Amino acid sequence: MPSSIASEKETSLVIEAKAIELLRTLVGFDTTSYKSNLELIEFIQSYLINYDIQSTLVHDESGKKANLYATIGRTDIGGIMLSGHTDVVPVAGQDWNTDPFCLIESDDKLYGRGSADMKGFIALVLSRVPEMLSANLSKPIHLAFSYDEEVGCIGVQRLLDLLEHQPIKPSCCIVGEPTSMEVVIGHKGKCARRVQVRGHACHSGQSPFGVNAIDYASELIVYIRQLAREKEKNGPFDKDYKVPYTTLHTGVVQGGTALNIVPNFCQFDFEIRHLYEEDPQHLLDKIETYTRDHLETEMRSIAADTGFDFETLATYPGLLTDPGIEFVSYVKQLLDNDAHSKVTFGTEGGLFQKRLGIPTLVCGPGNIDQAHKANEFISLEQLQIGGKFLDCLIQSLN
Repeated sequence: MPSSIASEKETSLVIEAKAIELLRTLVGFDTTSYKSNLELIEFIQSYLINYDIQSTLVHDESGKKANLYATIGRTDIGGIMLSGHTDVVPVAGQDWNTDPFCLIESDDKLYGRGSADMKGFIALVLSRVPEMLSANLSKPIHLAFSYDEEVGCIGVQRLLDLLEHQPIKPSCCIVGEPTSMEVVIGHKGKCARRVQVRGHACHSGQSPFGVNAIDYASELIVYIRQLAREKEKNGPFDKDYKVPYTTLHTGVVQGGTALNIVPNFCQFDFEIRHLYEEDPQHLLDKIETYTRDHLETEMRSIAADTGFDFETLATYPGLLTDPGIEFVSYVKQLLDNDAHSKVTFGTEGGLFQKRLGIPTLVCGPGNIDQAHKANEFISLEQLQIGGKFLDCLIQSLN
């Protein structure tokens, strides 16, 4: 390796040493979605207070989780919002080689739950707070860190309730999900539903006198699969996606107590991942119509108290940002990369775009292929590229 390149790499590593230490601290907080994220949020709040930056916490109903929002620089005009979620997916059942909540460096990679998705981005942003303060920012930089993104973009909704009513809102947003620092202009939306089937129990030797909740759940699951096949065949299609059509998928099924009992209850969860342009409501209407007209009619001819109940688990809109707008060109220029793409995973970006009406991009360090798996990692190279991008962003506002 030429000495100049080696020196540049060493300098970059020194610059990112603070980000790595911050990431080590952030990974050390077990913020799996079913747990509290308050210790992590309070750490960030204290970190910002050390730089005389005040932040606002927006808690959930229990008071055990919170979003954090802070502004660095002017408060009289909009600015750029840097957004990230603080929760992570579970490690249960995964075969980790190391403690998932202890950051381990090996072979130029940093291993730990959330290192890629997406505490690496948050650590980089926090490491640049001193530079943000010392720069004479022409526009403010807003920090927005949320909870419960991994279970359906739930937590950020409360933060948006606050931001919607502010007289001056951010003018644009970058969501730092792991995209290998490539500009993402779009992703699909999601609707997740839980279906509970009320059957009628009896001895399995008299099964025609009962209503088998598992059987009727299975019929609806097969119908959902038929709808999925129709979307795969007939579209509509968006060739920018690896899976270029709306998908339907059943992921969890539970029911029954013993083989000799006709089950009186079954529960399953399904989701729709839909193209930005497609309203998933027409699919939900088809599912409920089929349930009402074909399944419940037959069930209630045997037992009147049987039927289906539908519960919304999560819903968030897709994201689609016009690649020709100035904000997209600006971010591409900072990255020195004119390419853009769409991704199959969801983010909070569609909510920022829809509810605040601001142009939103997804762009952050790390690769989604490493997320949600055992031995999740972010490479030092990605951390360096992400840090360089933030430095260019700050300089562009100076």
